[in-house]
Amino acid sequence: MSRSNSLDNEQLTDAAYYILLSVLAPRHGYGIMSYIEQLTDKEVIIGPATAYTLIKKLLGSQYIVLSEEEDNDRRKTYMITEKGRRIVAEEIERRSRMAQHGLQALHSSKEESGYE
Repeated sequence: MSRSNSLDNEQLTDAAYYILLSVLAPRHGYGIMSYIEQLTDKEVIIGPATAYTLIKKLLGSQYIVLSEEEDNDRRKTYMITEKGRRIVAEEIERRSRMAQHGLQALHSSKEESGYE
């Protein structure tokens, strides 16, 4: 699946997934990037160009909205919509199934090859 239509098919790239997780609580752009680094213990780092490009796409897909409670005119705060919550919950389930498939394949390959 190409990255350009992943939101249209309601499957998220890793970066979009983490951005949605980060806006389960209202956050501004820098706060989103910082939260992702903290959540993943710096395993995932999303730069400003990627973050703001995806934020624009997530806004267009109505997965997130601008918060009505602006504390600063220059700082936009984003929050997840109900549609976004549904998508992130489905994505968590899909990724959990993928991890289970990987574990099953790894386990069966060890049994088939005699490495246990």
